[in-house]
Amino acid sequence: MNTQIKASFKKEILAFTRTKRFLILACVFIGWAALSPLLIKGLDVLAEGIYNEQFMSEIAGITANASTGVMSAVQDLSGIGILVFLLLINSFAGGEQKKRSIMIPQSSGLSAFSYLFPKFIIYPLAIFIFSVAGTLVAGAVSAYIFENNDIVISNLIISGALLGVYLMLYVCLHLSLGTATGKAGMSSAVCIAASMLLPNFFALVDAQMYNPFTLHIRALEIASGEAMSVDVILTVVVTKVIMVLVFFVALFAHNAKRIDNSGNEILV
Repeated sequence: MNTQIKASFKKEILAFTRTKRFLILACVFIGWAALSPLLIKGLDVLAEGIYNEQFMSEIAGITANASTGVMSAVQDLSGIGILVFLLLINSFAGGEQKKRSIMIPQSSGLSAFSYLFPKFIIYPLAIFIFSVAGTLVAGAVSAYIFENNDIVISNLIISGALLGVYLMLYVCLHLSLGTATGKAGMSSAVCIAASMLLPNFFALVDAQMYNPFTLHIRALEIASGEAMSVDVILTVVVTKVIMVLVFFVALFAHNAKRIDNSGNEILV
């Protein structure tokens, strides 16, 4: 690893941790993962005082299962988690290019690869770790508060990993579009809108097989107890390929454009 890439990795890590974004995101993912099963359990208890005994007996078999709490957490993190994450990394996904003092100093020899590569490692890896950790926390909380602990540890870990890969895809898309255009706000808006609309669209047209944009649905299925299948593994492979492709799209865009660093003004 050359000096430029090492320096860029250090810069991204320090920017991510010293600005408290890492801590905020960790609290959001872990906190919401613990809260989501508690909300499901609380609604169940509340419903007991509202609905009749026959109705409650019909849904008791579902709401008593610990896997229900995990599925709720996975669903929430796939929506709320990605929204918060994309917004908080805006300044790392092209937002910094608006400040002339920290533009890519091509005249000083910093390559586009050295600028982009650490971003596509640190932030996708961070959201993957948050996703797995959040799913494990949801599993622990659900196993404690629900009557029937039907959680399978291997399924729990796989579900968290699938959720992590799904969210990594949107982070990579955000980094690619944001750094290529220098418009992080627009990029996050596009990616957030896509995360809300695309899964419903593909589910409506029944196009979920090998579809990276519905991978969180497979994570829900695994959390409910379904077995891992070959098509899920192939979907993960397709997702990884797309991540690599969008990195090269961003790299091509940076190599193709010229950044004007002329002028005397210094913006901090």
